[in-house]
Amino acid sequence: MAWILLIIAGLFEMLAVIMMNQWHRQKSKTVLSFMIASFALSFLFLSNALETIPMSMGYAIWTGIGAAGGAIVGILFYNESKSAKRIFFIALIILAVVGLKLLG
Repeated sequence: MAWILLIIAGLFEMLAVIMMNQWHRQKSKTVLSFMIASFALSFLFLSNALETIPMSMGYAIWTGIGAAGGAIVGILFYNESKSAKRIFFIALIILAVVGLKLLG
């Protein structure tokens, strides 16, 4: 169950980063509210997951989900660079997260 909570925390982290990007485009109270709520839910789920999962592993995986997910969303929806090097390094982040899960 803790791993599911950690994945949910990572997904809320991604959503918070998307909302942060949206906030720079459109400064509205709705976007700001969604951003704050997303960060709060991300930290809540992370906190619950870290009751079982070691902090070093949980934090690294949570950060990896947020970083890789944010980069993928940027590529798919915000017309950010799709260079082979960028995709390679995003894949490395994903492989590192999977590797940490397999070792844990």
